[in-house]
Amino acid sequence: MGRYYHGDIDGKFWFAVQSSMAAQRFGGNYTEPNYVSFYFETDDLDDINAEIKKIEDDLGEYKQKIDDFFKANNAGYTDKSLDDVGITAKQLEDYADLELGIKIRDCVVSQGSCTFDAEL
Repeated sequence: MGRYYHGDIDGKFWFAVQSSMAAQRFGGNYTEPNYVSFYFETDDLDDINAEIKKIEDDLGEYKQKIDDFFKANNAGYTDKSLDDVGITAKQLEDYADLELGIKIRDCVVSQGSCTFDAEL
């Protein structure tokens, strides 16, 4: 069972890696019933892009290493397989959040805004 987000962008949060609140690191506004609703608009693009850049800088050379790892493993992994290649839990979390941030940015750029609900 996983936690999903739905709206202008859709996806599934990474199990045991990514919080339902992951989009909060890119700014935007949210409400909190059984899910959180996020709303981003063009005014948020600077914050979104800054956080994407920060994550990319933090990951550094590990971004390519993680890309290669998932290509070779069809997106499957275990804690041991990550440990074997030197990918930390923090790097994996940042990598998952980077994917979300790029979806948010691309949605705002193409539509002018991005709204989605994230299950808690």
